[in-house]
Amino acid sequence: MLAIFQAAGWPIWPLLIASVVATALIIERLMYLRRTRIIPKTLLDEVVRVYRSGNITPDIIEKLEKSSQLGVVLSAALRNVNAPRDVMKESIEEAGGAVAHQLERFLTTLGTIATLAPLMGLFGTVVGMIEIFGATNASGTNPAQLAHGISVALYNTGFGLAIAMPTLVFYRHFRALVDSFVIDMEQQAVKFVDVVHNSRK
Repeated sequence: MLAIFQAAGWPIWPLLIASVVATALIIERLMYLRRTRIIPKTLLDEVVRVYRSGNITPDIIEKLEKSSQLGVVLSAALRNVNAPRDVMKESIEEAGGAVAHQLERFLTTLGTIATLAPLMGLFGTVVGMIEIFGATNASGTNPAQLAHGISVALYNTGFGLAIAMPTLVFYRHFRALVDSFVIDMEQQAVKFVDVVHNSRK
């Protein structure tokens, strides 16, 4: 592997750094963006049960807020449980916006790497082409320099694409996952609002 990096020349090192960063972010997001962690299955039922029992205390709201991202949204609803429907929905939307921002963390960086990696590979290709043209002079062609220039061009192009393709796949996957989480949380929060306001009638 070291021999490949040496053959690819110095332009490969920024690509290597990008690949390490992308791998770390993908692993971190895979661990963080789990449905059971973000949207626990029984949480809405538990919150409805607490609301109907009338046992809503600041401690319970704080515990709910720390439990999960859905807990953050539902705790905003619980804080405004005696407010009109519009106020409740507005507080849920504000909490949902903050949660969505949290879920999208690092996705911009991942998308940037997916876009930038092929360009970095192309830059390495240009460096290799410059070496290839530099291998030819009045006295003839330097075979070693020519071979090195070809290696730099091809390795960097290939490595740039090899980083970009999986990174782009994971970026799209995480974007879709976050969107589905946000929609799911909004639906569950609206269900809770309906429970609260139907019980008042």
